[in-house]
Amino acid sequence: MAIGLDNLRAPKGSTHKKKRVGRGPGSGLGKTAGRGEKGQKSRSGYSAKIGFEGGQMPLHRRLPKRGFTNIFKKEWIEINLSSLDQHFEANDEVTPELLHERGLIKKAKRDVVVLGTGEISKALRISAHRFTKSAREKIEKAGGAATQISKQKAEDDKQ
Repeated sequence: MAIGLDNLRAPKGSTHKKKRVGRGPGSGLGKTAGRGEKGQKSRSGYSAKIGFEGGQMPLHRRLPKRGFTNIFKKEWIEINLSSLDQHFEANDEVTPELLHERGLIKKAKRDVVVLGTGEISKALRISAHRFTKSAREKIEKAGGAATQISKQKAEDDKQ
């Protein structure tokens, strides 16, 4: 028998009937509908709050707090020379926008730092916000150019 749109169905045992509760004593889930007798959980409208422990002091309040999180921390997107070597041809212009388009970095808005991990065999013109010393040396040794994107230039482009 050929499979067609007229005879498609889920494999046997992969789907289950919806559990219908509160439908009389013969169903096995009548009267209290599997909620037990009294208490907060048996009432309609109950929804447990995240971290609520029945009035006991919750774990996230019992544990001591230490340190602090710097909300102004500078976050860099790191990219290795080896991945640039794999994804670009010789004499290509590499920019953070192009890295984002090719799926090498997730967010184009954050600053990009090029790390010197791996080797580069092609001459690439790479523009990034920061380069490690070893990355800059390897790029120039391969005949490419490492151009640093300044914050001033990025702000001028926005206006």
